Amino acid sequence: MNGKIKSRLLDVLMATIAITVGVIINVIGDRWTGVQLHLFSGIDYFTYDWAMSLFLVPFVAGLPVALIYGFGGKLLAFFVPFIVQGYKYLDVFYGYTAIPEGVRLLPLVYWLLVVLIAMELAGVGGLVGEIVVKKTYGRTPSHLRHRLYKKAGSELAPESLPGADSVSSGVEK
Repeated sequence: MNGKIKSRLLDVLMATIAITVGVIINVIGDRWTGVQLHLFSGIDYFTYDWAMSLFLVPFVAGLPVALIYGFGGKLLAFFVPFIVQGYKYLDVFYGYTAIPEGVRLLPLVYWLLVVLIAMELAGVGGLVGEIVVKKTYGRTPSHLRHRLYKKAGSELAPESLPGADSVSSGVEK
């Protein structure tokens, strides 16, 4: 195998490990809160535990995904709540898990709205994880810039390049 294939296989392996860790954290968090987001029993079902299971657990599950995978981990973090909640929904939908009395399964459209919110919070957790990995957000840190762009005040265009005048580059001299 050449280096490119090995690099891609390593990326797939790291993505699989990162998503698996996120799924495990999400499942542990859901069991800790004791809430099943795919079930509904009335307005009294919306408690602090329900909110923690919807907002905090996916956020915490998205952090290690980005920390393990690195750049691009915020995109992988979106899959974690979908995998966990999708498995739970299908488990109840096909009758493998019994529904308690007085509780019903959310319709698919409403369940998708709940899962979409959980996925967004996992993405925010992944974003925070990437910020922790990168140590900055938005622009590339100065020590990672190309040598021509390291000069002070040269964020738009390098001043040392021939033909880079103040009119074309937007940098005043």
